[in-house]
Formats: sequence, C-alpha cells, structure tokens
Amino acid sequence: MKEEEVILVDSQDQILGTMPKMEAHEKGVLHRAFSIFILNSKRKILLQKRAKNKYHSSGLWTNTCCSHQRINETSISAGNRRLKEEMGIDTNLEEIFTFKYKATFANGLTEHELDHILIGFTEKKPIINTDEVSDWKWENIDFIHQDLSNNPNKYTIWFKIIFDEFINYLKIDESNSK
Repeated sequence: MKEEEVILVDSQDQILGTMPKMEAHEKGVLHRAFSIFILNSKRKILLQKRAKNKYHSSGLWTNTCCSHQRINETSISAGNRRLKEEMGIDTNLEEIFTFKYKATFANGLTEHELDHILIGFTEKKPIINTDEVSDWKWENIDFIHQDLSNNPNKYTIWFKIIFDEFINYLKIDESNSK
C-alpha cells in the first residue's frame, strides 16, 4: 500500500506539490492539515484521546479529529471523510479559520502545518476507530481551559495552541448572533 501523501503549501496556502506524510514530518516541511471541533447543544466539545500506536502524541487528549487533505479534496470533504473514519460521525462542517504552527516531538518528527479549523455540531455518540482513538468524552469548555493550564502534558501541542483562538471564535460568533 502506497504511503499517504500530504499537500505541501507556502504560508499563503498555495500548493507547492506533495510528499509522503512521514517524509514531510521527518523534514518538517509546511503542509496542509485540518482540525475539527465538534460541539453538542450544551456547548461541550467532543474530545478524543489519541490511540497508543500513533507515531506522535499517542495517548494525549485533543480536539475531535485531525488529519490531512488529499490532493483535489477540500478541507470540508477531507474533514467529513476522517470524522466518519475516526469517530463514526456524519455532520455538517464549516471552516472557521486557519493558523500555522511548527512543533518538534521527542521522536525527531516535526509537525509544520497550515491548519484549517472546522466546526460542526451533533448529539450523536461516537463510534470510534480504535486504530486511531483510544477514548472520547464530551467536555465543558471552562474545564478544558483550566485543565490545559493545570495539566498541559495531557494534551496535544496543536490543541494547546488553537484552543484559545477557537474559544475566541465562539465568543465572537455568539455576540454576532445576538
């Protein structure tokens, strides 16, 4: 089976080509990614705990789903594909913002991603793919905010980076809908 490829981009998200995913993480090359936040009607976030076999950040809590777009695939269609594969959930997704980050892990791999943040809503209980996810929970935003400060080593690096920006988006969206 051919290794999955990621889309290499510049800082304006213009496509530069593709590269095998592991090679991109070994070289720390900027590539396109997405991160999904699913909320329920109580405004709790669906968190996942990454499976123990993941090549980095295994066993850590993070947002609902993350992955990489494929060539000729929109962030929304990629998000729908992976949300179904990892969490067994179908819901409408909306892209809300992008950000760029770079983080090196203890195993020598580097995530250097231009990350498209997607949001969706559901009341459904996930049906997790245990190759990807070891656990899940609906969690209160205030609890997450406090726990990120008190127990940062329980969470993925990208989740710690985007959480405040995601919460700011929710506050702005809430005030605009009043």
